[in-house]
Amino acid sequence: MRVMGVCLGDCVHVAGVTRFLSIAEELGHETYFTGPATDVETLIEAAREFNPELIGVSYRLTPENLTPLLVELKGMLAAAGLADKRLAFAGTPPTVAAAREHKLFERYFEGGEPAAVVRRYLESGEDDQAGPITYPSRLIDRIRWKAPSPLIRHHYGEPARTIEPTRQGIGKIAESGTLDVISLGADQDAQENFFHPDLQYPKSKGAGGVPFRTVEELHQLYEATQRGNYPLMRSYSATRDHLRYAEMLVETINNAWCATSLFWFNAMDGRGPSPLEQSIREHIELMAWHGQRDIPVEGNEPHHWGMRDASDVIVCAVSYIYAHNAKRAGVRDYITQYMFESPPHLNNRMDLALRLAQIELAESFADDSFHIWRQTRTGLLSYPLPIPRARAHLAQSVTLQMAVQPHIVHVVGYTEADHAANADEVIESAEMANYVAEVALRGVPDMTADSLIEERKEEIVSEAYILLDAIRSLTPDHPDPLSDPATLARAVKIGLLDSPQLVNNPFAPGKLHTRSIDGAIRAVDEAGKPLTEKQRIDRVMADIDR
Repeated sequence: MRVMGVCLGDCVHVAGVTRFLSIAEELGHETYFTGPATDVETLIEAAREFNPELIGVSYRLTPENLTPLLVELKGMLAAAGLADKRLAFAGTPPTVAAAREHKLFERYFEGGEPAAVVRRYLESGEDDQAGPITYPSRLIDRIRWKAPSPLIRHHYGEPARTIEPTRQGIGKIAESGTLDVISLGADQDAQENFFHPDLQYPKSKGAGGVPFRTVEELHQLYEATQRGNYPLMRSYSATRDHLRYAEMLVETINNAWCATSLFWFNAMDGRGPSPLEQSIREHIELMAWHGQRDIPVEGNEPHHWGMRDASDVIVCAVSYIYAHNAKRAGVRDYITQYMFESPPHLNNRMDLALRLAQIELAESFADDSFHIWRQTRTGLLSYPLPIPRARAHLAQSVTLQMAVQPHIVHVVGYTEADHAANADEVIESAEMANYVAEVALRGVPDMTADSLIEERKEEIVSEAYILLDAIRSLTPDHPDPLSDPATLARAVKIGLLDSPQLVNNPFAPGKLHTRSIDGAIRAVDEAGKPLTEKQRIDRVMADIDR
């Protein structure tokens, strides 16, 4: 296709036009730029000579001055026999509003649209208001459709007594077109006691999220997504009645993927009734249920250890264990989640080293039957309270995340340290993340090439394998100890997998001591001296022998 770009009239702002044409060139189209301040007569002459299928017209000055130019353009196109040419318009919101009145253009750009939107238009002429056929309704299709830009996901659920504020907010978010995935934030009773009304606690209704209590309410929340850019919807898994709840989410909100854990969301962390070993077994069954139905599964396991100040080595070991179990359970599409700044006293350099180590370990299982999709996110506990600093933190965090080329960026709203984001704050946070991702995709220095990052990554990987071997040694006669709930529960019970914040927990010793040393989270002894993983394991096993 031939594409011509024009800065109309006395407009000399060429950056947008040249960017539009450069994207067209990347797609293999032949382009021609008429230059700044092109009068209508020159535009017509260029169109006759170049014979473009598509003409992109830009004007970023006063809307009142645009109107006579467009009247003249429309008349001269007709007189020259060029009225059948496809035209697109770009400008400021006021000039776009003025241009729309003339019904001359098939597409309008107000500036700030992601390159992926421009690319899709140039490839197929798609209009972002076209509806659900334009926006894929399955996760993997949507990832591929938006590539190379990552999908933008945000947790959302208004803590209120009814679903109505969330329902209205979802509609507003969908119409904004900024979010690809709405992650429905349920309150605790919705997750734990949906099928047990007698166990629900009315006074806590809406605490921490949206209080949906019926299938019909879930249908209403999903229906609110069916507009704008038709964002996918997903919700966290239940903490009891796992399979029954999963089936309900698929039937009501077309649950885009399942998120589950191995060691959490149970009696150990107080978020569910199941004891640890039983909970591990239930989570594996939940993975298998989704694998049988070709629904992607996300492992949110590692960051729960990181948020509780576990060592980098433990975080990486559980990344490996979860991926191993997901593959063994028959999951075909596995979403690996990497929560940066978790814990928040990691520095950026060591943070990236930790994530690269997780990637090497967890993604070692990838093959033709087990596909890996990377999801990154900002640390839940990392946000500063002052809003200007929080906004800056969101931007710098997403910049760091883009170094690992994620397929999904799970945005944590800049209000996290103060309150759960409302719809407007979700939209603003998503816009920030979209912009940062687009800038990064234009080309940035390769932070993963840092020699200190590589050195630390190799150290973590090596020590994680030592820990994995120690866990296997607990049941040497078992054909696969890392998928055995009893072995995994025992690894927690004796402290091979441990966290400082598990002190006084009936399922774990909570004896692990960690410290941030040069920005990395290392196991230390009682005096604060760093321990190698072998030294730490030897101490754990010695305690058992005693």
